[in-house]
Parts: sequence; C-alpha cells; structure tokens
Amino acid sequence: MSFIWSDLLVFLVLVPLLFVIYFRVAKRRREAANRFGSLGLLRDTKGSRPGVSRHIPVILLLCGIAVLIVSAARPQANVTLPHLEGTVILAFDVSGSMSAKDMKPTRMEAAKTAASQFVNKQPAGVSIGVVAFSDGGLTVQAPTNNHTDTLATIGRLVPRRGTSLANGILVGLNTIALDAGDPPILKTSGSSTATPEPVTSPQGWYPSAVIVLLSDGENNQNPDPMQAADLAADLGVRVYTVGIGSIAGSDINIEGFTVHSQLNEPLMRSIADDTGGKYYSAANEKELVKIYSDLKPKLTVKTQEMEITSLFAGVGMLAFLIGGILSLLWFGRVP
Repeated sequence: MSFIWSDLLVFLVLVPLLFVIYFRVAKRRREAANRFGSLGLLRDTKGSRPGVSRHIPVILLLCGIAVLIVSAARPQANVTLPHLEGTVILAFDVSGSMSAKDMKPTRMEAAKTAASQFVNKQPAGVSIGVVAFSDGGLTVQAPTNNHTDTLATIGRLVPRRGTSLANGILVGLNTIALDAGDPPILKTSGSSTATPEPVTSPQGWYPSAVIVLLSDGENNQNPDPMQAADLAADLGVRVYTVGIGSIAGSDINIEGFTVHSQLNEPLMRSIADDTGGKYYSAANEKELVKIYSDLKPKLTVKTQEMEITSLFAGVGMLAFLIGGILSLLWFGRVP
C-alpha cells in the first residue's frame, strides 16, 4: 500500500497518546470511586458495575480516529479487477486508387470519416489499432484505449501505391497476436513494403478481436486475400469489410496514366463471409457501430493501482457510529 499524502501519517502518533490520556483519566476515576465508596461507582440498568465493556466504545472511537487519519493520507492499493475487453484493428487501404473521387471528396477521406465515426462510438474498454496497407503493410498505431491517439493516426493517412488486401489482413492479425503477448504470425525481410508470410508456430485464439478492412477491394498484389481470410478464420478473428467507392467507379491519374478504378464488392463480401464478419458500404457508415455488437469481449483480470480513501473513511465513520451507539445503550451518553 502507498500513500499520496504520506506526511499526514505523522498524526497517527496522536492515537496512542489519546489512549494513554484516556486510561489515566479512567484510573483517576477509579481512585476517586474508591475514596468515596460505592456511591462513586456508576451502575448499568441491571444494577451491576461496568466492567471491561466500559472501554469498548472509547476504543472504537480512537480506532476510528486512526482510520480517518490514514484515509486523509489518501491510501492507494493494487486492486485486481475484472475487465471486459475487445480489440479492433482498423486496416486502411492507402493505395493510389483511394484517391479516386467517386466518393466526396475522395475515397480516402470517406474512409477516414467512416472510421473516425466508428472510433468515437466505441467504449473505453475497446483497444483500437491502425494498420495501413498498399503493396505492403505496416502497423501505424498499436492497439490502445486512447481513442484520441487513434483519431490522430487516422488523420495522417494518405494514398500511396498498389493494393494487397492480404497484407492488410495479415498485418492486422500480427498486431493482434503481438498485443496479446503471443509470437508474431508473420515474417518479412525487414522492409515495410515486403510481402509478409505467415509462420507456422502455434497461435492463440482471438474471438474478442476483429479487423475492420476499409478498401475499394481492388487487389493487384500477392498473396491471395482469401488465403489471408482463411488464416483469420482459423485464429477466430472476424474481418468486417467496408466498401469504399462506387460500382461505376472513377478515373484516376497515376504517374501520367489514366486508370479506371471501381469498387470490387464481391471480393469484399467474400472476405467478410469467409471469416464470419459482415460487409458494409461506406455510404452507410453509421452502421459501422453495429460491428461492436458482434464482438465477443473477453473477461480479463488486471491489477491496477487504485485510491481507496473512501473505503478507509467509511470504516472510520462506521467505528464512530458503533462506538457512539454502544455508549448510548450501555451508559446513556457519548464518551
């Protein structure tokens, strides 16, 4: 146990001093009673002389003072508490096609708006991480309960190169495993744009974690996104896909070439169905909050330092109350 205002504990020396004063006063009363005979002794309602019980109310009151002094020092203790927790990985497609303007102002900005609304709706117990993927994948925000940091990370995302949906899923799975304290499920050559490959070491089961994949679904890089979806399903991680863009598509200019880009809705639906997730259209971004209702939060036990001043104050007041009641019942007065 620790104390925020530990200097106040010095006042505890007053408690034994009060005990000494009380017993000296009691001793003088007994001596006076002996000099004046039985007329000087108090008797209870049954006519018997008070015994050891006459000290109990005073002892309770002095103990209450000691406890209140301790509470004034603001004690803290490591308390083990249960928590319901879940993890959400927001996997953002930051490929060049996300600069298309078939969603206003661009697909990327629409994805960031949808994700930000989702983050703002989540309770504090949900840790949210951010993965950015194009032709490679990278964790840009480890899972955290600080949703302000998550929103700031989302705001910094910008379109880059090609698209590999599998990288988004695999890096998301890797982030979940590392956050749970398990070995990584991926191996890379050390470059953030290298294609990650799943490793074969035993992994955990993560039903309390989900991946929200925000993309237009245009995949032009290996590995196969359905293989990554199969791995997610094997690990108990559901992938919720959010389609960014329109079926009609839009022309974009990439390095001097005009390319037509459109939403690959069938692939996005297949990924979601394969993992037990759901497909959403970014046009209905308000439905993103429903993803959390499908989470299966896990009950974990965590030790955290907590101030227990109110507990000590309550015990102290209870000691005062019991001491006062006993004194009134036995002697008709409060010490």
